[in-house]
Amino acid sequence: MNELPPCPECKSEYSYEMGSLLVCPECAHEWNPSEVEADSARVIKDASGTVLTDGDDVTIIKDMKVKGSSNTLKVGTKVRGIRLVDGPGDHDIEAKVDGFGAMNLKSSIVRKA
Repeated sequence: MNELPPCPECKSEYSYEMGSLLVCPECAHEWNPSEVEADSARVIKDASGTVLTDGDDVTIIKDMKVKGSSNTLKVGTKVRGIRLVDGPGDHDIEAKVDGFGAMNLKSSIVRKA
């Protein structure tokens, strides 16, 4: 039986080895199994050091200008149901903020609610 891990992209169980990489025959994704394990061990913490998980509610802890808008995210703005991602730069939270829409946030400017 196949003891290799499923594809991290499409979750297919039919992955196979090709040299030092694993390959998914369904979506053609290639990955190094040791890098995937390192990514899954990544822990994202808020400004207070509390570990964040998908679905948490957070509060903005400092005013932040929103790029492309004249509005500012104010201290105390609540953001519900965050999603942890590998975003652009060091933005590691994806969320919908009331009045602003979908945006990426840095974990260093939020505190778990």
